[in-house]
Amino acid sequence: MKAWPQASDLALFTDLYELSMLQSYLAEGMNAPAVFSLFVRRLPKERNYFLACGLEHVLDYLETLRFTPDSLAYLESLPQFSSAFLDWLAEFRFEGDVHAAPEGTVVFENEPLLEITAPLPQAQLVETFVMNQVHLATVLASKAARVVEAAEGRAVVDFGSRRMHGVDAALKAARAFTVAGLAATSNVLAGRLFDLPVTGTMAHSYVQAHDNEAAAFKAFARAFPGTILLVDTYDTLEGVKRVIALSKSEPADAFQVRGVRLDSGDLGSLAKDARRLLDDAGLSRVEIFASGGLDEHKISELVAAGAPIDGFGVGTALGVSQDAPGLDIAYKLCEYAGRGRLKLSAGKPILPGRKQVFRQEKAGQAHKDIIARAQENLPGQPLLKRVMRDGKRTEAAESIARIRERAAAEIARLPPEIRALGPAHPTYPVEPSPVLARYQENVRREVTRSA
Repeated sequence: MKAWPQASDLALFTDLYELSMLQSYLAEGMNAPAVFSLFVRRLPKERNYFLACGLEHVLDYLETLRFTPDSLAYLESLPQFSSAFLDWLAEFRFEGDVHAAPEGTVVFENEPLLEITAPLPQAQLVETFVMNQVHLATVLASKAARVVEAAEGRAVVDFGSRRMHGVDAALKAARAFTVAGLAATSNVLAGRLFDLPVTGTMAHSYVQAHDNEAAAFKAFARAFPGTILLVDTYDTLEGVKRVIALSKSEPADAFQVRGVRLDSGDLGSLAKDARRLLDDAGLSRVEIFASGGLDEHKISELVAAGAPIDGFGVGTALGVSQDAPGLDIAYKLCEYAGRGRLKLSAGKPILPGRKQVFRQEKAGQAHKDIIARAQENLPGQPLLKRVMRDGKRTEAAESIARIRERAAAEIARLPPEIRALGPAHPTYPVEPSPVLARYQENVRREVTRSA
């Protein structure tokens, strides 16, 4: 097995056919400007909207994309690539433009999350990475937004790293979750890389390693004053009672506990019983934190039932977006050499040319989106911004705090039925402008004649 790839190897994070097409494009002299559009064809039945995320990873990649000598040596070992093509790759630099919905923007089906305009070989090469990163982050941010909605203002923490699909996914997930409104992550590396709040309590193994639960609680509270103790290793309510007993018997400066964590059983019932025990003991300041198999639906049920839970730790269901782990995301050529391009495949329409999306509001709420041609100027807020020109960012990277604020504001402007966890009926209206619809029909006729 070779050493694990470094960031410098990312040029090879592409499908073989991308490189094969590039070599053919270059042999044919096909280097004219192309527009590729990245969009999701349809909403899963479990989603009413998407939260755009992952753009930052794409812009970093495009600015730094290079083929290293080691990467070129590997490609040279394959039988299909010419020395002239490898020489071209050695000088590769992305020189295109990117228009995109800023991270934290609410988007719907068939709306461009981003569009890349660049010489055809350049725009083609980046397809795999761009799709991979935007898909991952958008899937997870969209899921996290639902969990935050369900919690109704209570803190939600990411506990899912150990069951996510690989290291890159877990790290990028923590950032996407923060964009969507999560309070913190348990992943320390993600905290360092993205400057995120990190938090955690203890594992059952810590309690098991001690002679008894009381000894474990005393030791951990002494080491970490103001901690949260996991109380369900043996018996949840007995664990709460031990916390109460230690709070009374131990010196106040030796046993400072901020909360207890419930991780199994009937969390609603246990939370009510634990709250009663703590309050009766004069420990109303001690919070109750819940985890263990939670998703947005279970959290919503707990909140609706009045469970006295102050925060939630969510793991697997969030970390892999268990109910909707994949989106029908596409990166499609929609213009080449100044002419609109599309497919005639059934059920897979492409809106030709570079586009803009206008969000129209009524009474402060999003009302309807119009997908238009880029040069149109329609009522509403234009969603796509130029974020890269000639291979360079047009602005400095946004802070996660700023992106998070945008996401919260965007979601707040959605109609209640779109924010709801259940499927919206009717769905949010998205339609092409008359100008774009006519252009699509004209391109379709032209393609039909020449196909």
